[in-house]
Amino acid sequence: MESNPKKVNGEVDGEPNERGVVDSGPAEEPAQQEAELLRLQQQLELKEQEAKSNYDRFLRQAAELENFKKRIARERDEAIRFANEYLIKDLLPVIDNLERAIVHAKGGDGGKPLVEGVEMVLKGFFDVLTRHGVVQVSAVGQPFDPVKHEAMAQMESDKQLPNTVMEEHHKGYLLHDRLLRPALVSIAKAPDTKEKKNGGGEVEKGSDDD
Repeated sequence: MESNPKKVNGEVDGEPNERGVVDSGPAEEPAQQEAELLRLQQQLELKEQEAKSNYDRFLRQAAELENFKKRIARERDEAIRFANEYLIKDLLPVIDNLERAIVHAKGGDGGKPLVEGVEMVLKGFFDVLTRHGVVQVSAVGQPFDPVKHEAMAQMESDKQLPNTVMEEHHKGYLLHDRLLRPALVSIAKAPDTKEKKNGGGEVEKGSDDD
C-alpha cells in the first residue's frame, strides 16, 4: 500500500504550496535560528577578546609613554644641573696653580717668581676658556662697535681717528657667537682747535708794543 502524503494546512508536505514555495517543514527554522545565534555569539566573543587585547595594549603604551616622559624630564634636570661639569674640571688645575703661587708668596718667595707664577696661572685660565668657546673681544685700536663695546668716556686725540677705541677698562668676552660682556672703553674724539674770539667777533691776539 502507498502512503498518502501528509497534508499540513490543506497542503501536501514537500510539494509546492499555492505561492509556489516548497515548505521544508516547521522543524528546520528553529535549527537555523539556533545556528545563526551560535555564530553571532562566537563573533561577539572574538570581538570582545580583540577589544580587551587592544585595551591592554593601549594601557601598556600609555604606561611606557609616561615612563618615557619621566625619564626625559629626569635626564633634562640632570643635564641642567651638571652642565658646567667639564668646565669646572678644567678649571681645577688652574686653582691648584694659583694656590701654589699663594703658598710661595707667603713663604717669602715674592718678586719676579711670584709675578711669573701668576702670569702662568692667568694664561692657563685663558686656555681653559678658549677650549670652551670663550674668546676676548678686540678693542684697543679698533673702531668703536656698539654691539661689542661700551663707551664710558671720550678722549681728545690728534693721532687717532674719532670713535677709535683708545683705552680698555675691562675686557669683553664672546661665548662662540654670543656676547657675554661688552668691553668697557674710552674712545677718541677730535681735539677742540677753535680759537677764542672777543666780543667784536675778531680773533683775540696779543698786543704789540711799538
